[in-house]
Formats: sequence, structure tokens, C-alpha cells
Amino acid sequence: MSDSFKREAAETLVKGLGRRKFMGVVAAFGTLTAVTACSSQAVGAGSAGSTLTAVPAAAGGSGSGGSGGGGKTSPTSGFGQILQPNSGTIMGDAYLASTPEDVLWGYVPTVHATPVMTIRSGQTVTIDAMSHEGILEDQGRNPLEYFGGLGVPESSILQDAVSIAAEYNRTPRDFDVDGPHIVTGPIAVEGARPGDVLKIETLEAVPRVPYGVVSSRHGKGGLAVQQEVQPPDGISLEEVMPPVDTDNRSSGVPSDYGNVSVFTAIEDGKGVMTSGDMSVRFPLRPFMGMMGVAFAETDGLTSQEANSVPPTLGGGNIDIRHLGAGSTFYLPVKADGALFYVGDPHMGMGDGEVALTAMEGSLRGTFRLTVCKPGSGDAPSVAYTYPFGETSDAWIPIGLSDPDGLDGGGVSGDLNVAMRRAIVNALDFLQNDRGMDRAVAYAYLSAAADFAVSQVVDRTVGVHGLIRKADFG
Repeated sequence: MSDSFKREAAETLVKGLGRRKFMGVVAAFGTLTAVTACSSQAVGAGSAGSTLTAVPAAAGGSGSGGSGGGGKTSPTSGFGQILQPNSGTIMGDAYLASTPEDVLWGYVPTVHATPVMTIRSGQTVTIDAMSHEGILEDQGRNPLEYFGGLGVPESSILQDAVSIAAEYNRTPRDFDVDGPHIVTGPIAVEGARPGDVLKIETLEAVPRVPYGVVSSRHGKGGLAVQQEVQPPDGISLEEVMPPVDTDNRSSGVPSDYGNVSVFTAIEDGKGVMTSGDMSVRFPLRPFMGMMGVAFAETDGLTSQEANSVPPTLGGGNIDIRHLGAGSTFYLPVKADGALFYVGDPHMGMGDGEVALTAMEGSLRGTFRLTVCKPGSGDAPSVAYTYPFGETSDAWIPIGLSDPDGLDGGGVSGDLNVAMRRAIVNALDFLQNDRGMDRAVAYAYLSAAADFAVSQVVDRTVGVHGLIRKADFG
């Protein structure tokens, strides 16, 4: 069967069934996913443009130097294929795009959410996750203008970003209240029931475009100004970032707030930031900052209990950089079907995520979703009550400062609380799953395990531990 015939057949099915119903057929018959894996055009050089990095969030590069040449090539030159929706290689048994009708902007699905897709336990799904950076209100909510002003050719700007920015209307947008994240899903997994664990294996996390954005916003981040124009404990007002004198939130117009976004290109597999004549290059570590299952019991789509910013016992905006391709993430199930979702794709992030965001950039992720039943031994015992991670090299106990999220009666950014919970979860795992005496396990953690700050910017802050598997050989 020729590729052109497959493409025509796919287009006919989509038109006849509608995309959601067509993807449901794909989920039931995994071999059909090959039909959707159409080739897209290779990225050309596009128009010349600057790779200037630090720009006001709404400027799109037009203010501090803008685009314009000087012999510089497009930021996307040499990357290869841009992974537009339904293009390129699709690994999963099922495929889910980020369309305006299948995403929530700033909120996560609740236990009452209607799934956009249902798959069987053990099946895989490929999701084209969408970054919020470049489409937010403080950046103009127009990715064609924002990224175009930074020298990105139109062919290298994702069509789903354009569609969501222009067409999203499932919920009203309030930039000052809503979370920023584009949340795709939820996906129901057959057989998942409250009390189970959903095992999430990340099989791939591939950049869809060769650029990302790191943003720092007033009132947010590790050094943000506090209410009544006060510095956070430990620093002076002059040390606040972004600087207080650039804060124009009183205007009420997000594009005038003075937030700062740093455009970051990908070159030779590394992120590249420029500062004057200096360039810094750092390794990429693509992962989904947000992987979750339905947790909030609230009704409605925009209740603050379902805000996308704070992570909870259902996962969500957990922001642990080790959860990339090859990792496993375990989450306690609270709703029938689990109702899995993703968002906040990251191309790279340091522990702490101190400025507010990571190197945010859209990713294509493929996940195997498996239901684990109590007593089966298929999931760590801790995971039946608390998020837990794993890589080929380490077990990752997790602690959150306010694990119930807003529904628990307030948000605490106390890293000490998060640290203590990570230690207790590590002890429970070593005692109950590895058979260690608890006192010996406590001593071992002190002597050999590493605990790191996951993030300090999501209201509910996080700490994660790394317990080396090689130590237990």
C-alpha cells in the first residue's frame, strides 16, 4: 500500500468520523496509527533572523534588537523535521494531538472529567504536548508574531500552537488567576479503579521544534517580590528578580507587565543562550514537567482546586527532571480510568527551576500506561498513596510541601516539609519493599542517598531523593 494512499485513507476517515472518534478507532486497533504518521516537509532556512535571547515577554524580539539579519541564519536551520500534528514517526498504539477541544488551559482534569480517549492497560499512547510559552497573554497570545519576531520561520511554528492561541474557548482565560499550562487529555485506562496505581513508562520525549523559552515573571520564581513590595526572606529588595522597578502589573495588561522571556535555540543537541558576545551551551534533558491522574473532586473546569500550577498526590506539575525517556512514574489512582494527562513539556531543567520556568518547549511523548493492583507487587508500596519515580539507575521517593494541593486548606512553600516527607517515603520504601531495618535505612540515606530540590516555584514545592539501585546489587 503506498504512502499517498495511506494518507488519503486517513484524511477520509478523519473527515467522516471526526478526529476524536477516529483516534478512538486508532486506540482500539493500534496498527492504524501508521496511517496517521504522514511525512511533513523538511524545514528550510526560512527568513534570516537574530537568535537574540533576553526579550520582554510580549516583545517577540522586536524591541531589543529584534530580527534582522547581519548574515545570521534562522534559529531552526539544520534541525530537520518539525513535528507538526499527525506528522513524523508516531510510536504509540494510539495518538493524541493537542487540539483546542482536547486541552484545558491552566487547569487539570478532575475526577468528573470526560476522557478524550480510552486505551487498554499496557497499551502505549503518543501525545503531542504543547508548551504554553510563546502563546501566553503576556507574550501577545500570537505565536506567529512572537516567534516570527525572533527569526523563526512560519513553517517552524507549530500549527497546534496557532490553533490553541486563536481558538481555545473551553474556559475563559484570566492570566492573573489561571495556570499557564496547556494540559492534554485525559486518557482513561481500562480497569483502573480508585486504590490502584497507574504505572507511566516514558518511552520517548522528543523535541517537536528546535527552540524553547525560559520565562521569569513578576511575583513568581525563587527571587520574586512578595506582597506589599517586600523581598522574600533572605534577600534584599534590590536582589529581587525580575527587578522591582520593571514591574508594571498595575497596568492590568499582561503584555505590559515587564515579564522577561529568554529565547533559547537548539544547536547540535544543546540549548544555547546568548548574552552579548557570550554563548552558553547546556545539555538538553527532555521530559514532561506535568504527568498526572485526576485528583481534585471539585465540579467545574476552573475551580482553584484544579489549577494546573501546584502538584498534588495525583502528580501534575511535579517538575522532576529525571522523569524523561526510560523512566517510570507511579501515581495513586483516585478516579475510574485513572484519567491520565500531560503538559508543561520541558527541553531542559536544572533542579530547583529557580527563575520560574524550565527551558519550555513542545515535545512528542510516548507512554505505556499500565494498571497496578494492590498486592500485585507491580508497583512500589509507597505509590499506592504517594507519587514515586524510578529510572534504570535509581528509585526516586518524592516529597511535597502541600500534597493535597489547594483542596487541603492552603498552600505551604516550606521545603523542610517536603524534605521530611521525601525522607519518610524513602524509609517506607526501603523497609517495606527492600526489607531493610528502618534504623539502618535511615543511616544509609544519610550516608549514600542524594536529596535535591525538585522545584521552588509552583506554590507547593518539592524535594526528591535518588537511591542508587547499584548499592543493592
